[in-house]
Amino acid sequence: MRRNTIIGILCALAVVLIAIPLVPSFYRSVQREPYASPARETPPSPKQEASYKLQTVERDMAATERLSRAQVVRDVRNFLGDSAKRSSLQSFQTLLGTHPEILYAEQSNGRHWEKAGKIPSELARTAEPHLAKARQTLKKSESYSSPTFTHKGKSYFVFSQHAPDRAEQSLIVLVTSEVIQAVERHQRRNMRLVPYPPEGRYRIESVVPGSNAETTVRTGEDNGNASHYAVDEIVVKFRSPLTERQLLQLRKDLHLTVVRYTGKTYVFRSKKHDTKALKKYFHDKFDPEFVEPHYLYLTNDWGSTPNGVSDGSSNQPPEGASIVPNDTLYSEYQWNLPEIATENGWKISKGSADVVVAVLDTGVQADHPDLKGRLVQGVNIVDPSSPPEDDVGHGTHVAGIIAAEVDNNEGVAGMTWFTKIMPVKVLDSSGAGSTYSVAEGIIWATDHGAKVINMSLGNYAEAEFLHDALKYAYERGVVLVAASGNDNTDRPGYPAAYPEVIAVSATDADESRAEYSNYGDYIDVAAPGTSIPSTYPGSRYAALSGTSMASPHVAALASLVRTANASLTNAEVMELLRRTAKDLGQSGKDNDFGYGQIDVQTALQTANVSNNSLQLFPLQVRKQLERLGGG
Repeated sequence: MRRNTIIGILCALAVVLIAIPLVPSFYRSVQREPYASPARETPPSPKQEASYKLQTVERDMAATERLSRAQVVRDVRNFLGDSAKRSSLQSFQTLLGTHPEILYAEQSNGRHWEKAGKIPSELARTAEPHLAKARQTLKKSESYSSPTFTHKGKSYFVFSQHAPDRAEQSLIVLVTSEVIQAVERHQRRNMRLVPYPPEGRYRIESVVPGSNAETTVRTGEDNGNASHYAVDEIVVKFRSPLTERQLLQLRKDLHLTVVRYTGKTYVFRSKKHDTKALKKYFHDKFDPEFVEPHYLYLTNDWGSTPNGVSDGSSNQPPEGASIVPNDTLYSEYQWNLPEIATENGWKISKGSADVVVAVLDTGVQADHPDLKGRLVQGVNIVDPSSPPEDDVGHGTHVAGIIAAEVDNNEGVAGMTWFTKIMPVKVLDSSGAGSTYSVAEGIIWATDHGAKVINMSLGNYAEAEFLHDALKYAYERGVVLVAASGNDNTDRPGYPAAYPEVIAVSATDADESRAEYSNYGDYIDVAAPGTSIPSTYPGSRYAALSGTSMASPHVAALASLVRTANASLTNAEVMELLRRTAKDLGQSGKDNDFGYGQIDVQTALQTANVSNNSLQLFPLQVRKQLERLGGG
């Protein structure tokens, strides 16, 4: 394809100037037919689209159940494999304290049983047959893993295991899989299977993007043609900051309060007037740079290791071999990283603690065992008096895709080994945030050293306040990455569609565009987005789907590129990601994949070559090469 021709020319000029994807058991795909773009086919009916999205949610729930079960099985076996722990009553009781998902446990030393935890009486009637079967199988020196069963809408399972060196010592646990229900609620909302946000919350009004025409969001399908804003708020950027006297007069005339402000931009709330009246007032009485509604942005998801770049002196595979980490869920479940050639890319760059990726989201669980030591100081824009802890799950999942600890025999592997995460909480407990919170988060992250910013959030309305913040970050060298959205529409979503931002669509394991993923001529690249395993609050793991999951893959790659070649500007990094992507779909750039699915190995090889050549070729030279290659 043209990209290969261009890469060949680039390599030749450089001289003058000086793998099969692993598909997890829960996500098997048949070999696909020759590509037919979902964007070009007859659009699915709302019923068909809802059916596909529901299947995606069910697949995520099934994957999460397997992740949860795999972790419990591993932890029980580790406990039984430690003779000191299994012989200590205190350690046995502590097991429940450190594993809140274990409601009840029985331990036998061959003579008598010790019990810990308590089963509610109503649940006991449902659980007892499985506990009884576990005891029976232990007598036969066999382990037991029950099917998942439900009680009052919650999921549970029973697991039993012998100690590896003493068959008479055994452990039975009753485990709650509430994370499955959490994933269902999360994904029904983020796949837009339900109206989100519900009208009436946040004093919200829904409008057709690009107009003031009101619309009603009755179903999840309606989200694809709606933007949301606070009905009693307005955002105004004046040509100079207001004086105290002007503010007092505004409070008197309009019953206003200043919600927040930064520089010359103010967010006002009125007890008496709606957005339409406020907009007219400020247009008539002032000459502002802009005045616009205060839009709402929503999520778009359907141990210590030495810091720094690997020097190749340790933990390196044989020549030509990929790096396969020992994280317990990696080989079986993480199809996404081998799919984009991450393992081979790690031989070139594993990231650096000096490159910080800001995750503008719902916050991050700071003490998650797979994220310990991976976070730098963050901020809670929603509630500045509180730390940026995650009360939804979305931000923790996004952070894990980028930077979950790698090769620590725990959970999942992130795309980077040493990159740091800056948690910036701009979305509240409902997964929604305002224009101000997102814009302020961008500015804060930029001022505090972020080299890359990931935004797995969006709206369908352009907001000049947000665009100003993006330009502020871009002009200071930050690489900006955003999810395109999950409404299967070509309507541009923001911030992804702004020119300063890399816009990301989502792919399935068969390299087709995920049917929920937005598309359009603003898409830059694609990345895996379906049933992606990652960290989840409660020190757990979950599989989620959405362009929210695709975007952090691209942000992580940007951080690896910035490590491989620190001399590249943000514009050059963004261009490199586009030009080294694996062309999918129609030849060349298309509306489904942009320039293609990111390729970690090719991107890092190109960055490394350009580093050896002192600098990346100027963009105008690259454009000339495109013309020579027929682009």
